[in-house]
Amino acid sequence: MPRQEEPVVRTPAGAVRGVRSGSGERYRALPYAVAPAGAGRFAPPVPHPGWSGVRDGTRPSPTAPQPARAFERLDASPYFGPGWAPGAEYLTVDVHTPGADGGGRPVMVFVHGGGFIAGSNRAALYDGGAFARDGVVLVTVNYRLGVPGFLGLPGAPANRGLLDVLAALGWVRDTIAAFGGDPGNVTVFGESAGATLVCALLAAPEAVGLFRRAIVQSGSGTGAFTPEQAHRVTVATAAALGVEPTVEAFAPIPDERFLAALPALAGLDLRTATATDPLAGLSPFGLVLPVQPADALADGPASGVDLLIGTNTEEGNLYLVPQGELESTTEADVRAVAARLLADPEAFLAAHRAARPDGTPGERRSAVLAHALFEAGTTRIARAHARISGGRTYRYSFGYRSTALDGRLGAAHTIELPFVFDLADEPWLHGPAGLLGPGPAPAGLAARVHGAWVAFAGTGNPGWAAYDLRRPVAEALGG
Repeated sequence: MPRQEEPVVRTPAGAVRGVRSGSGERYRALPYAVAPAGAGRFAPPVPHPGWSGVRDGTRPSPTAPQPARAFERLDASPYFGPGWAPGAEYLTVDVHTPGADGGGRPVMVFVHGGGFIAGSNRAALYDGGAFARDGVVLVTVNYRLGVPGFLGLPGAPANRGLLDVLAALGWVRDTIAAFGGDPGNVTVFGESAGATLVCALLAAPEAVGLFRRAIVQSGSGTGAFTPEQAHRVTVATAAALGVEPTVEAFAPIPDERFLAALPALAGLDLRTATATDPLAGLSPFGLVLPVQPADALADGPASGVDLLIGTNTEEGNLYLVPQGELESTTEADVRAVAARLLADPEAFLAAHRAARPDGTPGERRSAVLAHALFEAGTTRIARAHARISGGRTYRYSFGYRSTALDGRLGAAHTIELPFVFDLADEPWLHGPAGLLGPGPAPAGLAARVHGAWVAFAGTGNPGWAAYDLRRPVAEALGG
């Protein structure tokens, strides 16, 4: 018999043993699809057939194959987690619940970021204890990354990582009641690459009925590669591997070789006659779509979904400050980046100089990156959603400035996450290289941000007025 602190839940796939703590119950490494291997890495996810006996849900699952990621002087391990923890069965979810008791509670499903090539639900930032404490069932999802997840290959379905997230949402619909959640009140939320995947879900016909609300944290409704851009990545990847770009040729290649080929893809010029690089060269892999999600919302569940969406005020700092490039950037660097990423670079830079006449070249470069990667695509999908949803769009701007790296990191990409998950006081987020810097987090900010996310999941209203196209103002959080 299991000890009292090891609860057992019976799901449609079989029984699973978890761990009980002060914040509720946690069940880990629950498979929503069979392990992808060989040619199966390039196939749609296949529902897991289940198991006999009681499955051990007390330990984390393997993670998707991925390269080591770092941000130089910044300790990004709480964001990326352990990196690649090898093992076949990594298409899994973790569940953190107040209690597996049929309580019919709001459900939140989190999709991690990591540039479509890294990350997992094992990252310390995604601990769901605060959500369970506050009456929410939190589900965190692993999905395929890199070549298996997003490389276009003839004979393979596109966007396999997105198909994994859809499969996980199907698992939630069919299973979450056993963990005390309400399958009719599901909020899917994500950050960075995960938020861009959420944008795609809003426009995906297959997602109709799978969630009621969505939260997009620093993502983009215009973050997908065009098929022409994706083809360039496919050709370059096949050349780096020395094989033809087909499923048959890729099937026997081990994951280690896919990772070893990544440096050969750095610096690909993905600009075309009709599109700039939506990921600004940060990743050669991402969504591949003929139409951007912001322009295809009528095809999916978006009109019936409440949306909370926003960005941080200095997103681009993450890509400059840890590397020492905020200070070393020249005006020539700014012009080059703007010309590569913006449709009208001169107009953008003129507007920035007018608004920030004392701004440095590094600050202008950061603003270009922020606009190209997140802000433009966030505004476009927010406006599109507001037009079709009838007052169900809420926008925020997160402005708390981290004191990390001598106070320069600021309100960079990822800085809202400790506040969303109510972890901002954790010591592993502090110190000179910690994500939040050496000083304490501001009193009350985590409670406000986390509380808004919980309220939105429960009611569809985070606590402020809906986004109004006539006066498109974002709610300021932490600024």
